[in-house]
Amino acid sequence: MQKFMQNPLVKHAVEFSLMVIKYVELLEANRKFVIANQVLKSATAIGANIMEAQSAESKADFIHKLKIADKEAYETMYWFYLCEQSEQYCFDRSLSVKLDEVMRLLNAIILSAKRNNN
Repeated sequence: MQKFMQNPLVKHAVEFSLMVIKYVELLEANRKFVIANQVLKSATAIGANIMEAQSAESKADFIHKLKIADKEAYETMYWFYLCEQSEQYCFDRSLSVKLDEVMRLLNAIILSAKRNNN
């Protein structure tokens, strides 16, 4: 795993997942189990798909796996928005900031890979 942590996208995805795990524990402590589960699934799926892309079978497979990570990032953004807007939920804005960092890197790599795929 150390080798992969030198990749900025992987590094940010892992950092983000660790932040999310802490947040989900807080949600669960406040008995917000349904949203906690949704956040945990979508947010950690971002990094899982990024890791899968590291062993892609082709450039097209690489792009496809990163696009799935991007979709999971948008789903996570939705859950974060609900948490942020709800008076019954605590929310740490740094989660959205870190998600934005991951999404910007992800989109830059997808665009670059698409340009180099033609």
